[in-house]
This record gives sequence, C-alpha cells and structure tokens, in this order.
Amino acid sequence: MEDAKFKSGFATLIGRPNVGKSTLMNHLIGQKIAITSNKPQTTRNRIQTVYTSKKGQIVFLDTPGIHKAKNKLGEYMVNVAEQTLKEVDVVLWLVEPTDFIGKGELHIAEQLKKANVPVILIMNKIDMVAKDKLPGFMENYRKIYDFEEIIPVCALRGVNMEKVISTIFRFLPYGPKFYDDETITDQPQRQIVAEMIREKALRCLDEEIPHGIAVAIDRMKERPDGSVIDIDATIICEKDSHKGIIIGKGGSMLRRIGSQARMEIEKMMEMKVNLQLWVKVKKDWRDSDFMIKNFGYDKKEI
Repeated sequence: MEDAKFKSGFATLIGRPNVGKSTLMNHLIGQKIAITSNKPQTTRNRIQTVYTSKKGQIVFLDTPGIHKAKNKLGEYMVNVAEQTLKEVDVVLWLVEPTDFIGKGELHIAEQLKKANVPVILIMNKIDMVAKDKLPGFMENYRKIYDFEEIIPVCALRGVNMEKVISTIFRFLPYGPKFYDDETITDQPQRQIVAEMIREKALRCLDEEIPHGIAVAIDRMKERPDGSVIDIDATIICEKDSHKGIIIGKGGSMLRRIGSQARMEIEKMMEMKVNLQLWVKVKKDWRDSDFMIKNFGYDKKEI
C-alpha cells in the first residue's frame, strides 16, 4: 500500500541556453544523464528524468526553449513549451545572477503569467559574484514576476540542491509513483542516443544504404563510480552487402561512425561514454510492424 504522505508530480526547467539546466538536473537526480540537445527528436517525448525519494517522486519534463518565434517551426516549438507549462505542477526558472534582465527573460515572464503555475526562480552560478550583490539581483527579478521562492544555487558544485528538491515537493500533490524506484530516465533517452548513432551512419555511408538501417540500444548503464556510461548498440541493415559496407575494410567505417557518435553522445551527456557497435542483418525489417516499433519508430515517419 502506498504511503499516504507520498507526493508525486511534474516539474519543468526553463531558462536561456548555457545557464546550467543540464548541470542542475544532473545534480538533482544524482547522475550525469540529463539531455542537452537542440535536435528536434529530443522534444517528441518530453519526459526526461525521474527523482525518487521516501518523500515522493518528481518527474522532470523537458521543453523546447521559450522564445519569440521567427518562423513556423519556432511557433510550433514555442506552443509545445507553453503547453507543457500548463501541464506541470511547478516550474523552475533558471537564471544567472546579473543586474541585466533582457527581452528574452521578460518574454518568459509574460508566458508564465498566462500559464498560472507556481514558479521557483533558481539563481545559478552564485559562486561567480560577490555575496552582498545577490539580494539586489533577486530583487530585480521579483519586480518582473511574483515568484513562490527564489533559491540561490551553484549547480556545478551541488550547492543548495536539497533546498531545491524540498521546495519542489511543497507544490506537488499527494499521490502514487509514476515510475519504479530504479527509473532515472525513460526510454526516449535511449531513442535519442540511437538517433545520434543513426545520424552519424547517415553522414558516413553511401546514399542507398541509410534508409535501410535502424539502431537498437542493447545496453545503457552508468558505472557505479559515475566515471563512464557503457552503451552497447546494434546497427540493423537489410542486406549482407550493406553489412560489409557499414563495417568497412578492417572495421574502419564502423570505427568512424562509432567515434563520431561517441563524441556527440559525450557532449550531450556531459560524461565519458564507452560505445560498442555491432552490425546485424534483418531482412525487410521495415516491413515488420514489430521490428519498427521495437526500434522506436512511427511507421508513418519512415
């Protein structure tokens, strides 16, 4: 029976690029697996990471950036982000300690007012400024939005993380877990890694092969000491002749794909990656509904 005092709900992190969202997420959940990528597929499924303790469970939703759209794609992404704001229990708005509040921040403040959801301002990188200046910076932000709370943190050093977690729980409803205790991220992260490997294969291989390949992530696990994440992946192709081309002379092409993909995955995950790639032939996999679903594709998109 679930503990009657257990809380569960949804939170989202918003903020400008390079303000430290990924670093903050990594420290909040205790593992370096937060995704930072500007690729469209990262927004298809917004669930990103899960934090579970005896007190409750927080599901962090990913959103595209909130900005003034300049084209149709921009409008779509902003709509997704603004819709997410209305679906969460609490918003964490991450900013840097500064006197200057630009048009981007003012625009975010306006969207938050429309969403009518509790907002916690997280002032990151406090180690970069003198302590006596912080109250003034916080007061500047209070003038543009009525925050539930403002928390100064240093995400890089893990300063004040407990305060952030306990404040999020204040705004979550009582309820059961959405995920089991071991879940730290959900399937879409594996899909994003698979897409990165596939993207590198697309760039390295001849024109006629890429459409007939998929990538399956067989294993993805961080080592206990947090130093490296081990990823085993298989590139699936439709013909034996394709397998030879993907592997290349003496394994040269597979090494090239693996090297480029590993660098991109490390950048995204902000940690070392040990990537092992294999190649398998599964004839006509694109005509198999089971295989298509297994590789994380929507048949209509192929």
